Amino acid sequence: MAEYVRVKSMMPPGHVRTPAYLRGKYGMVERRLGEFANPERAAYRLEKEMQPLVRVRFTMAEIWGDAAENPDDTLDAEIYAHWLEKVE
Repeated sequence: MAEYVRVKSMMPPGHVRTPAYLRGKYGMVERRLGEFANPERAAYRLEKEMQPLVRVRFTMAEIWGDAAENPDDTLDAEIYAHWLEKVE
């Protein structure tokens, strides 16, 4: 069964690893990749915090709306779980 998520629309200051153009967008979990040290904390030499990393698939229509040249094409992005919200 497909699992859908939304990328949080957060705009925190500092070093973040989630592209701004994907924030607020909906995608499908392509796969879960395991847990890795959160690079957002590592950039500031803070204590390592393990976070699940998820590969999420977005359609061009979701990302670019009516401006998408090929709306059904997809983009996969690896995003840490603290950036994702489950969609029912």
